[in-house]
Amino acid sequence: MTPRFRNAAVVVLVSMGLANASAQTRPVVRFEDFLQQTRAAHFEMYSGGPETAVRDAAAFEEMRQYIFAMYQGVTVTHSFVLGTHHVDCVPIEQQPSVRLLGLKEIATPPPAPFMVTSDHSIVRASHSNSEAVPDNNVTLSGSSALCEEHTIPMMRLTLERLARFTDLRHFLHKYPHGHNPPAEAPPDPWQHRYAITYQWVDNWGGNSTLNYWKPPVNKSEGEAFSLSQQWYVGGTGKTLPGLQTAEVGWQVFPQQYVDDNSHLFIYWTADDYTTTGCYNLDCPGFVQKNPNWVLGSDCLFVPPQTPKEKPCYLPNVSTPGGPQYEFTAQFNLYAGNWWLYLGAAAGSELTPVGYYPAATIYGATGQLTQYAELIEYGTESVSATTTKFWPPQGSGQMPSNGYSKAAYQRDMFYIDLSGAGVWDSLTRYQDSPNCYQVTGPYKSNASGWGIYFYAGGPGAPSGTGC
Repeated sequence: MTPRFRNAAVVVLVSMGLANASAQTRPVVRFEDFLQQTRAAHFEMYSGGPETAVRDAAAFEEMRQYIFAMYQGVTVTHSFVLGTHHVDCVPIEQQPSVRLLGLKEIATPPPAPFMVTSDHSIVRASHSNSEAVPDNNVTLSGSSALCEEHTIPMMRLTLERLARFTDLRHFLHKYPHGHNPPAEAPPDPWQHRYAITYQWVDNWGGNSTLNYWKPPVNKSEGEAFSLSQQWYVGGTGKTLPGLQTAEVGWQVFPQQYVDDNSHLFIYWTADDYTTTGCYNLDCPGFVQKNPNWVLGSDCLFVPPQTPKEKPCYLPNVSTPGGPQYEFTAQFNLYAGNWWLYLGAAAGSELTPVGYYPAATIYGATGQLTQYAELIEYGTESVSATTTKFWPPQGSGQMPSNGYSKAAYQRDMFYIDLSGAGVWDSLTRYQDSPNCYQVTGPYKSNASGWGIYFYAGGPGAPSGTGC
């Protein structure tokens, strides 16, 4: 089952997030005008709209005030449109996670991320790539699609996005629940389906390279989202402070992102998805330092040499039998912070993007202030209604179809409590094998593969065994 890996077969992404992200599909709304529009907005302007789900005027007003709180005191240097979303360049020290959490200083990343050498050893790289600059940073309208030094890009929080949910809590939290760790409790039979691998091991983070797909999610049939990700998990979820996570991956979630594209995402919770946590930079939590990655964007993963007159998201996903687009994500708990590194294919240089300040968001006695106890990698889908139509996971094909046909993760290792990188020893978990499966995990001597698996499947309509 070892893939026939050829360097030319995998399209290696550029090592920074905004390269070639150039085309604009709608005019830029200035940040000041956006705030003025939000001040003038009221529930009746949104009520009854085809994509509006906000429960009532009180819930709408809570959303409106939340936007003002997130942006209070923020000076945006400039804004641009990237894919389907506005992005604002915000000074690092003014981002909500610094300002609203009361952080006094910005942390320093680890000396370098972990990498796999040619002899399959896992070591820290010789240096950290923190100064990556995109090759093409001008949109078609002439505005910069790159944030200035000492600023970070924030995908704009708008009422258009928030009002698609019943209330603010629903918008922020990983709907409808978030996680059911294997061997701890079975997944919610009414909502989630998983095809994952996992390992119970004390760790300071880990690594994998994920290929990137765009499975169709039919919101009109009650399908909520489909994703492929890493989970770093601590706590049981049964006692305070409860289950805690740091998460990263890609996701198709039309309700959250107002489109059908795949998006890079991160997520966290400190109390079993009850009152804490959010995606990306949508609440105080993740402190971003690097200006070259837009968390939540659909425009991060762009083929090399894409003509700049084409939208950045056409094409940017793997195709069955065609090019495989991928990215590498790595979390590393270092000096009390869960640092996130992102980069291109396995073996490429990784960039420190930012961190979750552990003691601040997980609590002084939270498990993730010390280490994670469980690692998971794989695909997940959610049906949002009782009709139970289940969207495809991964590529939408069963993993037995293998390389270039199925979703995979590869080069999977964890960081042990001595600070060494260790190859994962994973267990397979598939709660609905009629619809979603895992093949592997396998071990390969091919460069860039190491420990790997394939996961996903076509999903199914209601009553067919999912």
